[in-house]
Amino acid sequence: MLEQHYRWKNRQLRDHVAVIDGEKPPNILLKNARFLHSTMRRWVEANIWIANDRIVYVGEKLPQKLDGCEVVNCENFTLVPGYIEPHVHPFQLYNPQSFAEYASQSGTTSFVSDNLVLFLFLKNKKAFSLMNELNKLPFSLFWWCRYDPMTELNQEDEKFSHRDVKSWIESGFVIQGGELTGWPKLLDGDDMILHWIQETKRLGKRIEGHFPGASEKTLTKMTLLGADGDHESMTGKDVYKRLMQGYTVALRHSSIRPDLEILLREIREMGLDQYDQMTFTTDGSFPSFYEDGVIDRMIAKALEFGVPTMDAYQMASYNVAKHYRIDHYYGMIAPGRVANINFLENENNPTPVSVLSKGQWVKKNGTKVYHGHPIKWENWGLKPISFHWDLKKEDLQFSMPFGIQMVNDVITKPYSLTRDISLDQLPEDDESFLLLLDRNGQWRVSTVLKGFDNRVQGLASSFSSTGDIVLIGKRKEEMRRAFQRMKEIGGGIVLAENGKVIHEIPLKLSGMMSDQSMEELIKEEKRMKKLLIDRGYSFSDPFYTLLFLSATHLPYIRVTSRGIYDVMKKTILFPTIMR
Repeated sequence: MLEQHYRWKNRQLRDHVAVIDGEKPPNILLKNARFLHSTMRRWVEANIWIANDRIVYVGEKLPQKLDGCEVVNCENFTLVPGYIEPHVHPFQLYNPQSFAEYASQSGTTSFVSDNLVLFLFLKNKKAFSLMNELNKLPFSLFWWCRYDPMTELNQEDEKFSHRDVKSWIESGFVIQGGELTGWPKLLDGDDMILHWIQETKRLGKRIEGHFPGASEKTLTKMTLLGADGDHESMTGKDVYKRLMQGYTVALRHSSIRPDLEILLREIREMGLDQYDQMTFTTDGSFPSFYEDGVIDRMIAKALEFGVPTMDAYQMASYNVAKHYRIDHYYGMIAPGRVANINFLENENNPTPVSVLSKGQWVKKNGTKVYHGHPIKWENWGLKPISFHWDLKKEDLQFSMPFGIQMVNDVITKPYSLTRDISLDQLPEDDESFLLLLDRNGQWRVSTVLKGFDNRVQGLASSFSSTGDIVLIGKRKEEMRRAFQRMKEIGGGIVLAENGKVIHEIPLKLSGMMSDQSMEELIKEEKRMKKLLIDRGYSFSDPFYTLLFLSATHLPYIRVTSRGIYDVMKKTILFPTIMR
């Protein structure tokens, strides 16, 4: 797999055969196992032999040699394939390693992940080297290749050069193109994106859409241009429309779109009872959303809503592997597959008691047994930001004729300003100063944000869709204080009030990711969220707001590195000011 051409080398394959011939013992023998056979769609009983990270035999026989072999009696367990999360954004404050390690404890051990942060912040050589290092973990990390930055970037053609994108498409790490947040550009005639789609399809890799609210006509056109799947269904009718196009449909349940119950209920009411083209995804939620599990919680919900047991588990494993054409390695308990196996008390409880991932125990008898060494992220260029510039007085001057009003967590629209915003402090209502600063200090965009809060004095964040700096607040002095502290810690999210910093989340990996464990990060995120809600944040997730202020795949007005951008008219209303 990955940058070597073969998943197992010749010598390893010969060793696997030698186990069958009785010349070598397996590493693990699972005796008397009752397990889900994905292609026969039935529960079967057999002995399972595992050699290192691979299942080499499933059947009635026992190995001839057992020297050094761990023998596990599985009479009291039900075994299912390890769960696969098909749509991960592994940079939502956490990092790819911390998320995978945490998710594995509830049975999700394979991940198809967004490459955007690696693409924006690392050269390809560094990114591929890092991905190779991540592949050494006892988890399976696949990636997708972005075709657009999800915002308006300066020198976008240079950043998303044909050479760089093509290198990603051709990488063995990558099994998918997309997600297609820039699909309007594609429909408007962007032949470079279409060429990249063609190249991705030529290599036998899938294309993931991003089509919220899309009409049947749009979905059809995107099918004709190459889309294979989509995760943006919000109703049962959305699921039906996508299935009609032949899409694989990921049923989503995320911190910003917790739609699974609606989807399952409406699917049932519509009489849709074939689940072969459906999967589950949590769509890159923020840490605290995962306190109750990852894919296992979605299986449990599906069972609650009457999805047949076999289908619920297939949606979490085999269906995903089949879609990505990796079912010869993943999604099944069968010879030749990677040994990703979840041990359940019974099929009615999808949270495993024990977990094997790549043939290695990561959880055993309810206890975490894998404690890997943290990756030295700085070796790959992911380290605290070094700010070689300071916030100036003129940066905090505001004179825009209109502001940006929040409709919900992520959708914003323009509104006319009627108050004097030249003051150093705004009253405690729903208007706050908003400043977007280049992370290298070259430009700024300033306006007013309506609806974010009513009492946040100063908030600074290096966490955004581009890694540029977001400042929000009522008092310029506290905005400056929050920025200064964020600068001192090398990036993060900092909240300041009444002359002091009241909370901070350091993001030491390029200002985007924490190096803390998920357990610690969940505590920090929940505290920051509570503080913001106490100060008037009225929507569901302030971290999504920070992330998507610049995201041009969402309507209507966005603040970007090129200026304030009208998404519908595709025009810059007010350009950035060079510092």
